[in-house]
Parts: sequence; C-alpha cells; structure tokens
Amino acid sequence: MALTQREIFERHVYASAISRDPNAYATMFTEDGVFEAPLVPQGHPLPRRMVGRDAIRTGTSAYQQVPAYQGTVNFEQSAYVLHETADPNVFIAEIDTVFDEANGQRTTMSLVKIFRVRDGQIVSLRDYFTPPPSVVSDRLAGPRSDY
Repeated sequence: MALTQREIFERHVYASAISRDPNAYATMFTEDGVFEAPLVPQGHPLPRRMVGRDAIRTGTSAYQQVPAYQGTVNFEQSAYVLHETADPNVFIAEIDTVFDEANGQRTTMSLVKIFRVRDGQIVSLRDYFTPPPSVVSDRLAGPRSDY
C-alpha cells in the first residue's frame, strides 16, 4: 500500500526533527534524492544542497551534531498544513513549530517544505527555513488564526 502525503510528512518530521536520526532520514529519499535548503547561510553545518542518500546521510549527520534549539517543542501549539498541488507527486508543508523556553517565553519558527515523491520516497525536498535563533517571539507574532 502506498504511503499518503501525510504519512510521508509525519515520517519525515519524526526522522529529522524528533529522533534526529540521519540514517532513518536518508532512507526516506530515493537513491538519487535531492535535499535543498536554499535559505541557510554559507558555512552553516547543514549543506544547502545534497544529492544522493549518502550525501544526505553525511550532511544531516553533521547538522545533527549541532545542539538542537534549546526550547521544548510545544506540540499542542505547533501546527502544520499540507497543501496538495496539481501534480499528485508534489505537496507543500507549511509549518509553525512553537517552542517553550526555560524563561517562560514562547517562540515560533515558521517554515515551508516542498516535497516531490515517488513510490513513497522523497525524490526532492526544498526546505525553506532560516535556522534558529531566527525564531519570532509570540509577543510580536501572535498566534496563527488561519489553521
């Protein structure tokens, strides 16, 4: 049975952000899969472009060595929306991840991911995010009301 877009996305989130497992993450891609993060600055631990499972495994492994953002993900406040496109193999994920910080402040990191899939695997992923600490304080942003 083929995976749904939601299942692919949720597995992606688990492998990349929750378990932070570069092997599990890389196996989600086709052998020649492409990962792109065009907004990360030059010199960032996550390469802007990686081609092939081995490169994705190596590149994400280096990135996973960097300490995670020091807030705790607030799953109740975090949200995502999956958008279908005219191409059934392409979908877009719009994500707002909310972090609770030790000082009581809440911050939100917003990002967009464009997935191209085939047979349940990621052929290409364009990940539009700016890495922490470029999170926006909820005092400035307010909650999203369009979910």
